[in-house]
Amino acid sequence: MAEHPKTEWQNVAQAELEAALKVTKNTNVAKNVILFIGDGMGLPSVTAGRILKAQETNRRGQQPLFSFEKFPAVGLSKTYNNDRQTAGSASTGTAYLCGVKANYGTIGVSPAVKRKDCEASKTVEGKLSSIHKWSKEAGKSVGFVTTARVTHASPAAGYANSADRNWEGTTEVAEGCKDIAAQLFDNVDFDVIMGGGRRYILMDNQTDPETNTRHSKQRTDGRDLIKEWKEKKQNAGKKAEYVFNKGQFDAVNPANTDSLLGLFAPSHMSYDLERDTTAAGEPSIAEMTRKAIQILKKNDKGFFLFVEGARIDHGHHNNSAKRALYDVLSLDAAVAAAMEETDEADTLIVVSADHSHVFGIAGYPSRENDIFGLVDIVPEDEKPYDKMPYTTLFYGNGPGPDRANLTDVDTTHIDFQQPSGIRMTDDTHGAEDVAIYARGPMSHLFHGVHEEHYIAHVMGYASCVGMNKKHCSENRESTTCAGNGLTSSFAVIVFILAVFFNK
Repeated sequence: MAEHPKTEWQNVAQAELEAALKVTKNTNVAKNVILFIGDGMGLPSVTAGRILKAQETNRRGQQPLFSFEKFPAVGLSKTYNNDRQTAGSASTGTAYLCGVKANYGTIGVSPAVKRKDCEASKTVEGKLSSIHKWSKEAGKSVGFVTTARVTHASPAAGYANSADRNWEGTTEVAEGCKDIAAQLFDNVDFDVIMGGGRRYILMDNQTDPETNTRHSKQRTDGRDLIKEWKEKKQNAGKKAEYVFNKGQFDAVNPANTDSLLGLFAPSHMSYDLERDTTAAGEPSIAEMTRKAIQILKKNDKGFFLFVEGARIDHGHHNNSAKRALYDVLSLDAAVAAAMEETDEADTLIVVSADHSHVFGIAGYPSRENDIFGLVDIVPEDEKPYDKMPYTTLFYGNGPGPDRANLTDVDTTHIDFQQPSGIRMTDDTHGAEDVAIYARGPMSHLFHGVHEEHYIAHVMGYASCVGMNKKHCSENRESTTCAGNGLTSSFAVIVFILAVFFNK
C-alpha cells in the first residue's frame, strides 16, 4: 500500500485528539450491564485479530479498530489468582463476577477454600455470591451466553460454589458436594442460559437429541434438569423455551418469550470458523447475544448479561491461532450487536479477558503480509541462525511442532499449528495484564491498572446492586450515580427559574 503523506498521519492523530477532548463522564445509574469476556484474549490476540479483520475486509495494511476498541474508557486488569502468578479461568471468573480473588481451580468460593476441599466450599465463610445474584435480588433479569459448556469454569463462577472446576456433573463431583450442573438450575433463577454442555444435564437414560447417543457423563441422580427448569418457569407464569439447534433458536420470538434455555452441543460449541450455520447447526455468539438482550431488556428494572467467547482460549491451548483469532472476530461482532440493541446512556458495556496466553507476534513483516503467513521481510543480518523461514505468530509452549523448514508448508491452513518453544500437551495461559474496555454509565471508573476483581465492584456500583446498593442510593442526587441523568439537570433548571422569578 502507498504510505500516507505526513499531513495525513497528522490529521489522523488530530481527529483522534478531537474525539478524546469531547469525551464526557456518564454518571447515570446503569439500568443494564453487559460483561463480555474473551477467554484467553490477551493483547497479542487483540492486535493479531485486528490485523485479520483488516485482511478479511480487504483493508490489508490498515488496522480498523474493533467495536470495543472505540470505547472511551480503557484500563488494565491484573489477572493473577490468590495463590498463583498465572491465572486459571475458574478463579478469574470468580474475580470478575463475584468481586473476590480466589484460589486456582476453584469457583465462586473465597480464598479460604482450597481446591477440592468439599466441606469448606459449603460453609457460609466459603461461599460467594455473584453479580447475577445481586442483580436478581434487585429485580433485574439475568442471563449468560457462552460458546463453552454452560457448566464450564467462566460461566459457572456466576452461580456455583465449587471447590473444583471439574465437578461439572454427577460423575465427577466429590461425595457430599453438589455438582455444578445442578447448581446452575438451583442457585440462580436465570432468564437466559445459552451455550453447550448437554452431557452434564441430560439424564443417564436420555438420548442426546442431535447425536442420538448417550454420553458417559450424563446424570446419575435421576434429576431431569431441563424438565424441572420448564416446570419452574411455567409455574411462575412465564413462557419458557428450550432449544438445541439453530433452527429452533431462530424460531424463538423474543417478544413473547420470557425465558430461554439453549443447549447447542453435548460439550463445547463449535469454533466460529467451523460452525454449521444451517438449521441443524448452531447460532453465532452475536446471534445469541442479540436475542438474549431482546428477551432481557423487556424488564423495566433492567438486566445483567454475561457473554463469553470461550473458544479463543481453546484455540490457543491447541496452538491453533487461526481458530482462536476468528473467534476474536466473532466476539467483536457480538459486542457490536449489543451496542445496536442498547443505549449508551443507560447501559454499561465492559469488554475484557480473563487472562492471556503465551502467544506472540514476531519479526518485521510488511503491513500487507498475511497474519498467518511466513515473515516476508527478513534482511540477511536478521535471519535466524538456521536460515529457515518462520511464522509471524508463535507460542511459547504447547503442542505445536518443533522448529522445521516451512518453505513449502501452507501456514494459513486451518489445521496448521504454530510452532511452540516448549512442547507440551496444551499451551499455558500467560500472566501479563489484559485490557478492560468500557462505555456507558460509570465506565470512567476503568481508568488505570486495576485488580481483576475490581471489575465486579464497578459493575455493581454502576447498577446499584450488591454491596454498593445502599451507598449508591445515598448518593443518587450527586454526580456519582445520578439516576437516569436527569437529576442534576433538573436541579440546574430549578436554580435558573428561582433566580429569574426572584429578580
